[in-house]
Amino acid sequence: MVTYAATLDVPRHIVVHLSRLLAAHRRRLNTPRGPRALGTFRQAVLVLRWFRERGCVHCLARDAGVSQATGYRYLHEGIDVLAAQAPDLHEVLDRCHTAGMSHVILDGMLVESDRLAGTRDNGNDLWFSQRHKSFGGNVQFLSAPDGTPLWVSDAEPGSTPDITAARLHVLPALYKAAADGLPTLADKGYIGAGIGIRIPVRRPKGKSEQALDADTRAKNALITNLRALGERTAAELKERWRTLKRITLSPSRIGDITRAALTLNHHWK
Repeated sequence: MVTYAATLDVPRHIVVHLSRLLAAHRRRLNTPRGPRALGTFRQAVLVLRWFRERGCVHCLARDAGVSQATGYRYLHEGIDVLAAQAPDLHEVLDRCHTAGMSHVILDGMLVESDRLAGTRDNGNDLWFSQRHKSFGGNVQFLSAPDGTPLWVSDAEPGSTPDITAARLHVLPALYKAAADGLPTLADKGYIGAGIGIRIPVRRPKGKSEQALDADTRAKNALITNLRALGERTAAELKERWRTLKRITLSPSRIGDITRAALTLNHHWK
């Protein structure tokens, strides 16, 4: 066995913040002093290593000097504490309106996971995304005009189209926001979303974009260029919190893990 020194490339204030959240959680549980195998700071390091490095829980537990079962328990506890801090959709939209934002950007991302059991009515795999050719959960997210991540939804099976997931989790709130003067930009996967959701016009089947009139092409280009900044949101979350590239925990945790990553991302910025 060889030991070596390592550095966690996360700002210290994030570790301190998570440590304080964990300490508050332990106080709510009336946890006595002493019986825990790790203090809150070392537990925070274990959780953040998993989010940042996508390390195996067995290795993280070994490095922390605890059993694998304890490592999993501490990791899930950290995920729950962080996910509880994620912003509410209505609060996010109210803040955007108060800040005078011109629009928000809606998009979806696939958070990959191990292969899951389950079939659709047509016999296809429920959690398999034909678009991405991979298993995982469909998570909807909102970003600010500059691409800053604002909110993420719970996860739907990967075979769920973006428009269906959006109808379940976000569109009703976006209709009210649009009525208050905060429209939403989205891609062509959300065609038919409804009033207030600005989407490029689809070209006629079998024809090029030039078949559209000049005004429509200009409108499409404007929406596409403004929405392009929102494309960075998924990349930012997945590159900064690499565990989102492929989750090996239960798929039922995909939504909580993504919300936890969003909370960490807010404090990083």
